[in-house]
Formats: sequence, structure tokens, C-alpha cells
Amino acid sequence: MLEELRKILNLNSNEQYAKTAQWFFKTDPGGYGEGDRFIGIRVPVIRKIAKEFSHISLDHLRVLLSSSIHEERLTAVLILVLKFKKGNESEKEKIYKFYLKNRKGINNWDLIDLSAPNIVGAYLLDKEKELLFKFALSKNLWDRRIAILSTFAFIKADEYETSLKICETLLSDKHDLIHKAAGWMLREIGKRNLKIEEEFLKKHYKKMPRTMLRYAIEKFPEAKRLAYLKGKV
Repeated sequence: MLEELRKILNLNSNEQYAKTAQWFFKTDPGGYGEGDRFIGIRVPVIRKIAKEFSHISLDHLRVLLSSSIHEERLTAVLILVLKFKKGNESEKEKIYKFYLKNRKGINNWDLIDLSAPNIVGAYLLDKEKELLFKFALSKNLWDRRIAILSTFAFIKADEYETSLKICETLLSDKHDLIHKAAGWMLREIGKRNLKIEEEFLKKHYKKMPRTMLRYAIEKFPEAKRLAYLKGKV
């Protein structure tokens, strides 16, 4: 079954799109995606393939997550999301633990954004969040991205405290991908409760990384957005 899946992925590959993806995901030396390989398959196609192979075993998914090919790892995380959504409590726990144990292969922002809220966040929704605070302090970029993106599940459930605390932890982060993610989560909070977002912003906006602030206030009215950017709120 694993070889059949890989064969279908290869049949749907596109060399030109692969070159575009290699550039977009910063795979050159020194880039955050250095060494990642693309064969050029768009996400909607991968979603369809993942659905067709959603019954594949965790052993096979472990192999895919160790692949150097980005689309194979993406297929694996999308299948894990499908398995998690369909699983009972015991199965959800198993997938959650499998995800964390094999997260070395979940090492680009799209892989995390499409899976962390739906597995890690969904599992921890009614549980202790200590792991996420530990990840937020990790030296590993992708662990930090998992920490903040997982809180999207909490935000959707109108629970903002964890996300706000992790955003506070990440104010001094040096990586643009974390600035974008934290700003995004603040914006999502604002969509649901603008007062809470602005309380956080007024406390921290002058020392926030510029990218984080821009993402957080992206949907604000122009006058208010400019006031934040000029430090005149």
C-alpha cells in the first residue's frame, strides 16, 4: 500500500511547480527549509490522495514522515488529521503521541499549520497545556511553531488565555515565521473578541516584532492600524 501511495504521488507530480515550491519554501542553503525536496503536487490534490489512503497504517505513515520528499510528509500529516477526527478517545491519544514522537519530519510551516491545531490542539483542548509552554521555549523553530499554532484549536473554542501567554513568551523570538504565526493567532482572537486582542496589543505593541504586529492588526480599520504602526495608540 505504501508503494501504491508513492506511485500515485509521483504520477501527480509536476516539475515546474516543484521548482516554484522549492523557492517558496526556502530550500536553499541557509533557508528554513534547507534540504527539503519537492516533486510538485498542489495541496487539494494531496488532500484527495490522503482521503483515499486514510486507512494506511501508522507504520507506513512513520516511513512517510521520515521521507526527504515534502509531499510525502504532507500526505502523512493530512492522513493523521483524518484518522484523529474519526478516532475514539483511545485512538486520538495514540495519534497524538505518534505525532509528537515523529515530529522531526513535521518540519515546515505548512505541515504544522495543517496538522498541529487539528491534532495537538484538539487533543489538549480539555487537558493540561504544559507541553505547549515547553515547546514555546524550545530552540527548535518547528516546536515553537507547533506551540503557537496548536492554540488555534483553543481560540476556536473561545479559550484565549493559552494563546495569549504563548504569544507573550514569543515576543522576543528572533524568527519571522514565529512572528507571523503569533500575529496570526492574535488576529484570530480579535475576530472573536476584539477587546481581548487590543488589551494585549496596548500592553505589548511597542516592543512586538514588527511582523507580528502587522499580522495582528491586518484587519483593523486603516486609521487604527496606522496608529498602532506609528506608536500612537
